[in-house]
Amino acid sequence: MKLNERSLAAYATCDAPVDNAGFLHKKGGRHAAYHRRWFVLRGNMLFYFEDPGSREPVGVIILEGCTVELVEAAEEFAFAVRFAGDRVRTYVLAAESQAAMEGWVKALSRASFDYLRLVVRELERQLAAMRAGGCPPPPRRPRALLPKENGCAVWSAAETPAASTGASTRARPGAEPPPLPPRRRASAPNGPLDSASFAQLHERYGQEVRALRSQWLRSRAQP
Repeated sequence: MKLNERSLAAYATCDAPVDNAGFLHKKGGRHAAYHRRWFVLRGNMLFYFEDPGSREPVGVIILEGCTVELVEAAEEFAFAVRFAGDRVRTYVLAAESQAAMEGWVKALSRASFDYLRLVVRELERQLAAMRAGGCPPPPRRPRALLPKENGCAVWSAAETPAASTGASTRARPGAEPPPLPPRRRASAPNGPLDSASFAQLHERYGQEVRALRSQWLRSRAQP
């Protein structure tokens, strides 16, 4: 599908729910100055506007083949969207708080279609185990999506909320915990469901997920 400026502007400002939105300070490409822009994340596209009321984006960043990492910068709460290659631009952004920075880094780290493909593959693996009559195997722990570079701190997509908050994860005796949501990892193209639409994936796995949840709730209700 070919995209032009009109179709991108329509997609950026449509009424569909966004994956994340808020103000970020964006470092200029040729200058060291930062500019406050309104950012909107939709799928694997990160749009930025002059302000929330703008009808057309100033630019867009396609989040494929990139890493998101924390960096040292003049602005506080800074992070970078870095692409492979010597001549490819690195986008340095800064949030307005620690919580906002963490939310943006997590959202951007999970925005690529490769990540989505691996969620589907993990669901297929667990469903195949259930259909075979056994319990689903524990989700595989993914490798960190964002490697360390030059000693800079890097956000790891393998970190879970329980690990970051220090909350206890001990299960109640006699009750099986619900399956953890799978993490996405890099996958090869041309997988079994690469050509399926989101609606088809939602319909295919929605019934299975509801059945698994009902089974888990029944197991908890048993003495």
